Amino acid sequence: TRRCLEVLLEFRNPAIIITKNYLVTRDIDIFRELARFQCIGVTISLTSLDFKLCSVMEPRASSPARRLAAIRALAEAGIPVGYLQAPMIPGLTDSEAPAIARAAAEAGAAFAGYVALRLPFAVKSLFEQWLEQHFPERKEKVLNRIRSLRGGKLNDPNFKSRMRGEGIFAQQMAELFQIACKKAGINKRWPELA
Repeated sequence: TRRCLEVLLEFRNPAIIITKNYLVTRDIDIFRELARFQCIGVTISLTSLDFKLCSVMEPRASSPARRLAAIRALAEAGIPVGYLQAPMIPGLTDSEAPAIARAAAEAGAAFAGYVALRLPFAVKSLFEQWLEQHFPERKEKVLNRIRSLRGGKLNDPNFKSRMRGEGIFAQQMAELFQIACKKAGINKRWPELA
């Protein structure tokens, strides 16, 4: 990754990094240089602030506290940084949108986005098994909410709707996210790149 960033810097090629890992802070020196030319934005994925949930959902990724520390370190270094609530899982993590927005803004996030959970191909059955193992009491609620976003299915591959979903729960998730960001003072979706 570092060598790729060096090539991007050499040609002043804009890029947006999306990661769940604190390791991204290793390259702050290159990001600073890219930022001088408005050629970088770093997006930290925040699925949940619940350490226990994250440890079973994303066991190899940095903890929520480390991700927030990465946002803080990047912001303090003058790097355009934001967060992505991804995946936003209806009935499991969607209600965290206000707390995540507030924590990310306090850490220095300047832009934000979200992606509704997508379950293509074999991921569907893996996610169902994961719910059964870790949240059996919520399994049907979560799966039914996902189906309500995806036209009765667990996945919607259509370009227009696959990242957000459609229907009343998709609308509620979008509104909750937008209000959370507005209250936290985050009003941009992406950094401005040259």
